[in-house]
Amino acid sequence: MEIRTARPDELPLLPPIERASGEVFRDFGMPEIADDDPMPLSTLAHLRVWVAVDPHPVAWVAVGEVDGAAHVEQICVHPDHARRGIGAALLDHVERWAAARGLDALTLTTFRDIPWNEPYYRRLGFREVADLPPGLAAVVAGEAARGLDPATRVCLRRPLP
Repeated sequence: MEIRTARPDELPLLPPIERASGEVFRDFGMPEIADDDPMPLSTLAHLRVWVAVDPHPVAWVAVGEVDGAAHVEQICVHPDHARRGIGAALLDHVERWAAARGLDALTLTTFRDIPWNEPYYRRLGFREVADLPPGLAAVVAGEAARGLDPATRVCLRRPLP
C-alpha cells in the first residue's frame, strides 16, 4: 500500500475515516468518543498529514512537533482495512520523516485501558512517559479541556533508532 503526503483535495476525505475508525469505541461503552467531532480540516491543514491509499485514502496520520519529537496528533485506519499493518506502516513512515528532521522520538497520547490503544502501541515499541515535558503536558491539558479524563489517558514515546 502506498503511503504519501495527503493532497489538499484529499483532506475532506479524512474525517469520514476518523468517524468510521471511532465506531469501535461505541462497542467498548464509550459512545462519546465515537460521537466526537473529527479533527477540523483547518487543523489538518497546519499539520503534516500522510495517507495510505488503495487507491483512495483508507488510513491517515497527522503529526506535529512537540518537545523535539514528532507528535502523532491522530492516526486512523478505516475498519474495512484494519488489522493489516497499515497503522504500523504509517508510524514507521513518520519515524523516517522524524529522523530526517533530526527529531529524537515519536510521541502520542492514547487511552490507557483500551486493548487496541496502549497495548498496541507498546507492541510497536512505545513506552510511557513518566515525567511530562512542557509540550506534552500542554497536549494533555488540551485533551482535558475537551473533556477527556486525564486518568484514562497515557503519553507514550518511541525513541528513534
